[in-house]
Amino acid sequence: MTTALITGASTGIGAAFAQELATRKTNLVLVARSLEKLQQLATQLQTQYQISVEVIAQDLTAPQAGQAVFDTLASKGMAIDLLVNNAGFGEYGDFIELDRERQLNMIQLNILALVDLTHQFLPGMRQRRSGNIINMSSVAAFQSMPYFSVYAATKSFILSFSEALWAENRQYGVRIIAVCPGPTDTSFFKDAEFPSILVNIAEKNYTSTEVVVREALAALAKEHPVVVPGDLRNQILANVPRFLPREAITTFWKTVLGRRK
Repeated sequence: MTTALITGASTGIGAAFAQELATRKTNLVLVARSLEKLQQLATQLQTQYQISVEVIAQDLTAPQAGQAVFDTLASKGMAIDLLVNNAGFGEYGDFIELDRERQLNMIQLNILALVDLTHQFLPGMRQRRSGNIINMSSVAAFQSMPYFSVYAATKSFILSFSEALWAENRQYGVRIIAVCPGPTDTSFFKDAEFPSILVNIAEKNYTSTEVVVREALAALAKEHPVVVPGDLRNQILANVPRFLPREAITTFWKTVLGRRK
């Protein structure tokens, strides 16, 4: 049986990955901050699917967090066949008014933890000439987004980083993909403290977490470097910006995301 490591596994897309992979008889390593939520999910999946589930309660914004996760698994002789770098968060607002420490933590989690874990586990995959890495990006990666500036920038990094690694590692039998969902049925927009009017708009355009996960895994199997899950609306969000002036797209998003009422 193969083993998958999923970060941000306690809720949302991360939990959906855990559920779907469990149905495919994949052993799991679940990483998140909340030990209680991880243990509840692990118990459910172990009982229902008769798989092995390890839990690691780890704040990935902490110094050397990636090393700690890698060392924990290395001490148990566990190899990772699929790394799902899902952990991340966003925050809405005028950059200058947002908490400095929280913005730096966003960069630490969305980018630095992802890069660190990839660097920890990719060498083993190359050596075995087999492995898979899923990096969760966003349709926000395809454009700059005023009032969501740091988050969108982190997702642009993930997209570029993942595409480059896809090209570097194909010859070694390692598949790498950036998954770029649009609005998804999670608590993301509320947690990011978007105004209610924008939350309501997002809710009307949600893709389910199950669809995001299934389309991500299908695209990974086909060795695609990027996938935009969901319907035509998400394809428009990802592809239209390349045909328009960047100034026009950024001005458009300032108008849309600047709506507070």
